[in-house]
Amino acid sequence: MYRGKRISVVIPCHNEEEGIVAVLRQMPAIVDEVVVVDNCSTDDTAKVAAEHGARVVPESRKGYGYAHKSGYAAAEGDIIITMDGDGTYPPDSVPLLLYVMMEEKVDFITARRWYSKQGGTKSPIRLLGNAVLSGTMMALYFKFIVDSQSGMWMFKKEILSDLDLTSNGMALSEEIKIEAFTHPSVRAIEIPIYYGERIGESKLNIWRDGFYNLFFLVKKRLMLRKKQPRKWNVEPLRAANDEVRERRAGGVG
Repeated sequence: MYRGKRISVVIPCHNEEEGIVAVLRQMPAIVDEVVVVDNCSTDDTAKVAAEHGARVVPESRKGYGYAHKSGYAAAEGDIIITMDGDGTYPPDSVPLLLYVMMEEKVDFITARRWYSKQGGTKSPIRLLGNAVLSGTMMALYFKFIVDSQSGMWMFKKEILSDLDLTSNGMALSEEIKIEAFTHPSVRAIEIPIYYGERIGESKLNIWRDGFYNLFFLVKKRLMLRKKQPRKWNVEPLRAANDEVRERRAGGVG
């Protein structure tokens, strides 16, 4: 619980038996629940996650987007935070993100991978791919997002109905940022965080996923609909005001 809000962490996992244990052990006490989405794992990911206090949700449709959507549906918190199960996104960043969300009064925060405390560096291919995808996103959507492929973001669950999430694969990472940053009623920002060293093998196919994400950016731009500001439900307020007026007219109160 943080400032009266329940906090859920959603972690999609495919064969993250080693990494998920390290992630769960570092989870701060302000997190009310951790939802681990077991996405077709063939190892003991689900077993060890449950043993370390996570609520495991199975998702038989293989795909990063499928796993995220199942996790969002299962999460019970007012605020949802996502991260990977391989240790690259340190759970100790959670309090900082929550503080910024509350103080800046924003609805969506994406975490930009800035620097590794362990001194590790990403491969040149990954750095180039991220730069190309992030640059393309900026050019197509006129939104300055440095790390479009980051797997850690945070949002108020109430905005989910405002986001049109169509991707069931890796492209969901960039799509949810596009949806949040382009919606007139969603206040979204990007802030830097430290990142950790990967535990286990990467599940990312650099060339296949990279080119698909690039294609998806263009496809999404062509299909992106103009969004209308959120309509607030004023009927309960009107009804309450009418009741007060009626009571006063009748000499009550």
